[in-house]
Amino acid sequence: MDAEQHRAQSAETLAAVRRMEDGLAAGEDDMARYFHEDFLWRGNHGCGTKEGLVAFRANWQLPLRAAFTDRKYVTEKFLADGEWAACFGHIEATHSGPFMGLAPTGKRVKIPYMDFWRVEDGRIKDNPVSVDFASVLAQLGRDVFGGEGWEAYDTGARTPPRPEEQG
Repeated sequence: MDAEQHRAQSAETLAAVRRMEDGLAAGEDDMARYFHEDFLWRGNHGCGTKEGLVAFRANWQLPLRAAFTDRKYVTEKFLADGEWAACFGHIEATHSGPFMGLAPTGKRVKIPYMDFWRVEDGRIKDNPVSVDFASVLAQLGRDVFGGEGWEAYDTGARTPPRPEEQG
């Protein structure tokens, strides 16, 4: 593939992803026009892995909608390289339903994410994802790190260990 073909493929990939994001933001229910039926959604720990469109809808899309309403998707940056595209951003939403064992708080939260997509035949086939649920839980009053998060090093509240101190 020459450079011009690569640029064209990258643009087509990005267009497919943007159409999907617009559909999600609009609350569309039929995601088959954006995803292959057998696509793979690979989330970080706490999010799980969804094999296929039915599992994605049942085990990600609908639970997210149940836990967080009044969603606003804020994509900060898109990148595309051939058949792959990526972005980072966050969802601004209201905690309106059960989430990770927490009853609804009514709090407005930011749900940070990074998304990667491989597009095949104009639809998403593979989707590695990282969603920062630890951040969301902290915003809701639950510190999953039990006060041991490394942010304490950044603020000076704790001194980071050094390899030479370990013997």
